[in-house]
Amino acid sequence: MNRLMTIAAMLFLTSLPMCKPEMPATVPPNAPGEVSVEGATISLSYNGNEILTLEADLPQSTFTVKELKEERDGKVYHLFTISSVNGTKMNITGRIHAGPESFTCEADRRIEGAQVVRHTYGLSHSLLNRAVYDRDSDWLLSADQSYTSASLRIVPAQADSSGIAYDLSMNGNEVTFRFRPRYYQKHRGLSYYEPWTYQVWKEPVAGWCSWFAYRTGITEENVREAADVVAETMLPYGLDYLQIDDGYQQYGGAPAAWITPNAKFPSGLDSLAAYISSKGLKPGIWTNVAVHDSAWVFAHRHWFIRNEDGKPASGRWIGYILNGAEKEMLDSVISPVYSRFRQDGWSYFKLDALRHLLFEGYNSHSSFFRGGYADREEAFRSVVRRVREETGRENFLLACWGVLPGVVGLADGCRIGNDGYGYTALAQYNSFNNVVWRNDPDHIELTPQEAYRSCMATSLTGSLFMVTDKPEVYNTDLITPARKSLPVLFTLPGQVFDLDPSRSAFLDRTTTEMSGSGERESDGSRTSPFDLFMLELNLPWERWCVLGRLGEKEKQVSLADLGLESGKPYLLYEFWSDTFLGTVTDTIGFGQIDPRYNCQLFCIRPAQPNPQVLATSRHISCGAADLSEIEWKDGALSGVSRVVASETYTLLIHEPDGYSGPSVTATGGTIISQTAEGTVRRISIVNTDGTPVSWKIDYSSGISG
Repeated sequence: MNRLMTIAAMLFLTSLPMCKPEMPATVPPNAPGEVSVEGATISLSYNGNEILTLEADLPQSTFTVKELKEERDGKVYHLFTISSVNGTKMNITGRIHAGPESFTCEADRRIEGAQVVRHTYGLSHSLLNRAVYDRDSDWLLSADQSYTSASLRIVPAQADSSGIAYDLSMNGNEVTFRFRPRYYQKHRGLSYYEPWTYQVWKEPVAGWCSWFAYRTGITEENVREAADVVAETMLPYGLDYLQIDDGYQQYGGAPAAWITPNAKFPSGLDSLAAYISSKGLKPGIWTNVAVHDSAWVFAHRHWFIRNEDGKPASGRWIGYILNGAEKEMLDSVISPVYSRFRQDGWSYFKLDALRHLLFEGYNSHSSFFRGGYADREEAFRSVVRRVREETGRENFLLACWGVLPGVVGLADGCRIGNDGYGYTALAQYNSFNNVVWRNDPDHIELTPQEAYRSCMATSLTGSLFMVTDKPEVYNTDLITPARKSLPVLFTLPGQVFDLDPSRSAFLDRTTTEMSGSGERESDGSRTSPFDLFMLELNLPWERWCVLGRLGEKEKQVSLADLGLESGKPYLLYEFWSDTFLGTVTDTIGFGQIDPRYNCQLFCIRPAQPNPQVLATSRHISCGAADLSEIEWKDGALSGVSRVVASETYTLLIHEPDGYSGPSVTATGGTIISQTAEGTVRRISIVNTDGTPVSWKIDYSSGISG
């Protein structure tokens, strides 16, 4: 199923026309671009490439182009404003050329309107987009907000393996473009962010973690039972990792204490990894960088940070402090553990206590480092880098815990909050997700109060999705929200700023923190004023969005605030309660949240004059995860559905006036029921092997009017 998700995304890109310019593989400069004006043509070049070309519908004598170039604290700002001389409105059209990992987005918080955390699957066509971010070269090109250029639009136009082109159109008397090279690295303060050196992890990451289920009491028997249950109840839906946490290792932190588990794991870690793999799951393992075995430490004191008296130093939580600047330590302590785990078949690595290594370790013993913070963070990165090298880029590496800029480019994911799940952190570091790394909001507990809300928010944002209950929970109805939120689609942020900046504003504190106890200023918190999360779905056959509401702060939202076209009819469906709410053209009123779910999920689709898919029962994306080849042709609606074996799968079809009584056929599955209520037809299908089901709903003999 994960492979099918990747294929669907690739099909979307290849469905666009080919894009001509090829972006260079050189390291991009931290420098402004070059603006040129020839007649009515305005262009912006950067790093030897023309990244923006504009055409005005007025002669050059009737408009001006003014530039500002400035550098402050390493941040380069390049602005140019196009203004008509006498206030006459101009029509400007053009094209932006960017790399294959670029995307459209919002660059700055909107001046007015409801604020929504936005993510996209596929390339966004939202009316809110006023910018293109090029991850390949880390530049951002945006148009400033202005009432005189409110009609500005940027939409994907062409794509191939060398890059993506975007069409731009604007009507107004003035527009200011703002070019920011090294955007995340300099403007966002992530000094190690060099996206031309690494790719973000694009496959879904969803699994089970033992921590909250068993804590340090975990046994080999617990893990094998969890593998049995998860493989049966969750694997078919897209949850395919199983990660053991703290409790399997022996005391101390020496390599042997990790490689040879304690008596609760008599078969050994290689045998356990093989058992997990035999169930079709990917084995994951927890480790940390804390060392507590004083006898072993003092026998190898030159591998550790030392006090002025030459004795190994220690700190709370971290114990004795591994010296990342010491190559012999890396060779003797780090490499043996992680090369062995990789050899034994582990493919997911959770690296814990990193904040304590940096805060209680290196920062608290700064006098040990002659070069100040640069040496301290390089020592820190050397530890993570060696783990990365030994585990391999083909395996997933999670840095834990707290937001640590020092792991950028090395870890695939980062725990962004405190211990325990917190969806609010996903509004505080929304711009990092799947651009810098994959956000980890910590493990989800499927409780009656939080299961629906936590699963929905995690999936809508494309974040790391890990559940952590005892296996018996997965044989109850509490498993429903997890199943319907899986698989997790690969998303991109709709904003390259954090909607709630109250935490990321303190990222520079990691250079001076000396205590990692409890919640720090930069950690994602459990409170945030934002509780609307939107996922835009952009498929070759249709574009729509789903909107998750996690609290009742907002009572309504306008279509314009969602980047949709006001005045145009949209079908509105609430997923959890399976309720069609009719057609909206301007504002969506939410109503009260049902306490059975503690959240709402609205599917919002542009209404078509013919029968169309409204949603499916399979997934909260209302079709993006399970539908393909949707087509309306010759009076019939057809498509292919990816179903779960032996589970009833329901198609919801909206039928406008004049369409009724279709003939319905399915290949690869059995139609077990078909009902119609008002304008919604529900067709339920089941098959026994989980293979795709092709279906056709033919109205050709019953169309009236």
